[in-house]
Amino acid sequence: MSTDSGPGMVTRSRALLAVFGIVAVGLLVRLVDLGGRIFHWDEGRVGYWILRYHETGSFSYRPIIHGPFLPIVNDYVFAVLPATDFTARLPVALVGGLLPLSVWLFRKHLRRDELVALALFFAFNPLLVYYSRFMRNDILVATFSFVALGFVVRAYDTGRLAYLIPAGISFATGAATKENYLVYLLCFLGAGALVFDHRLLARTSAGESARDILFTEIPASLKDRLRRRGAGSLSAGTFRAGVGILGGIAAFFAVFVFFYAPRPDLWNAFGNSAALPGVVEAGSLGAFESMGGSWLDGSHQSHEYLPYLKDFLETFVYGAPVLIVFALVGIVVDRYGVVADRLRWLVVFATYWGVVSIFGYPLATDIQAPWVVVHAVVPLAIPAAVGVAFTFRAATNAVDTQDTVGVGLAALVLLASVGGVAAANYDYWNASTDEDKVVLQWAQPENDLKPTLDDIAAVSATNGGTDVLLYGTHPPNNADETHFYVKDESNPLGGPSWHSRLPLPWYFEGADVERTSSAPETSASEIGQNPPPVVVAYEWDRAELESELDGYEVRQHAFKLWSEDVVVFIDRDALAAANANANA
Repeated sequence: MSTDSGPGMVTRSRALLAVFGIVAVGLLVRLVDLGGRIFHWDEGRVGYWILRYHETGSFSYRPIIHGPFLPIVNDYVFAVLPATDFTARLPVALVGGLLPLSVWLFRKHLRRDELVALALFFAFNPLLVYYSRFMRNDILVATFSFVALGFVVRAYDTGRLAYLIPAGISFATGAATKENYLVYLLCFLGAGALVFDHRLLARTSAGESARDILFTEIPASLKDRLRRRGAGSLSAGTFRAGVGILGGIAAFFAVFVFFYAPRPDLWNAFGNSAALPGVVEAGSLGAFESMGGSWLDGSHQSHEYLPYLKDFLETFVYGAPVLIVFALVGIVVDRYGVVADRLRWLVVFATYWGVVSIFGYPLATDIQAPWVVVHAVVPLAIPAAVGVAFTFRAATNAVDTQDTVGVGLAALVLLASVGGVAAANYDYWNASTDEDKVVLQWAQPENDLKPTLDDIAAVSATNGGTDVLLYGTHPPNNADETHFYVKDESNPLGGPSWHSRLPLPWYFEGADVERTSSAPETSASEIGQNPPPVVVAYEWDRAELESELDGYEVRQHAFKLWSEDVVVFIDRDALAAANANANA
């Protein structure tokens, strides 16, 4: 249990007020200009399927786009608000912004100034901020898993196993976001086992008997806790404990099935009880089988380890340098009892969890993606909070003792840390260029494509017939690969190359843009005979198309961070008519 006695210590009310203030500012940081960055390739892919579900009411779990949380929640959002980049990202931004509130669940194990420091890391770490402003599941699964852990800790601290019910709800919600909730479960179990072994080893090294601890002391302690919960009755305490545990399991199962059950089958089952067992099976066992067949069979992890580890560490160093430094400080001062005169199991637990995440995620992930670093930032924020609070306390003590050198050093470290975090957040805010590629994932278009997409939407609104032609092509020196072309626009996933268009389908679908594509064998002269008002092509086809599209404005944009541009041809007369109509 933490101790907060002594002069200069943060009071409970001030700590709680500080956490709420941090949450408010953290939410503001996430919501301001949330739609300013153009959709990433992956956002466009998931966003397109959310729009299709919103339109048709039909949805079933597809492991390749991860869990059903975003499609289902955003469907409700789009029923109230228009489907935009801002509203699509809104659930992630809100969940990420509220993450600092969860620190209060750990108040028995961290000092109040450490709780405030932990809330600050959760609110303002550049990686957590950037990927809270990104429609992906990593912030979601990290937050919900951390909150679930917090409720389990509260259940242990208070003996009130009713806390297992919100723990089950939170963990099931995390499970509905991304399949690596299983990795979180393994990390929790593994770190818990290491902490238990660590504490057992310490006691046996002091001469105590492991047999007595395991088979006498622990069972006796468990019975004593059950009796207290049962007002002196072991059977009553056992019953109440059983109700709490079963309640947590039932809550997990209910939420899991709610998200994973196919739509509209779930709603139809309420009017047809005979169909309910099949829906429940599809939303539980069926979902887990699909998950295992896609993500747990090992095929996505068939890659070299060291390049992925290098990429992970590079992002970690650039995106969380302040956290890394203070985490090392926190680990050292807590390990040697500088803060609490003893090791605190939560700090040790988080350290084990964070270190395993650093070396484990490069093995578990299927692509080199900076967002996976989030899963190491969250646990290591705990020892980092210990390090920040220790440094702040050292500065306070230096002021009290009039230690000018100590004050200067501590102030320099804290101010440099604040400045570094602020500068990184400013730099990565809505970044979309390769200057920030260590934090951004490579499939990010540049933001200057957004005004062009707005113009395409405006032209489409005043045009009759086909609005956009996507010029099918083979990349240079790669005749086996095709870009932009699909055989049937009513079934774009039939291919062969719908995914090469992303994130354009999100914007085209949202603006009701009529589009078609040409086969790679189609010549530029054929396109020039009767082109629609907008033609989109890859940069390597620009020259031959430009000569055929007289009267078209030409705009070239980075479509990926590294060496992949698209060219948009817009009929000047059609654009002028669209602008005149908008200003009328």
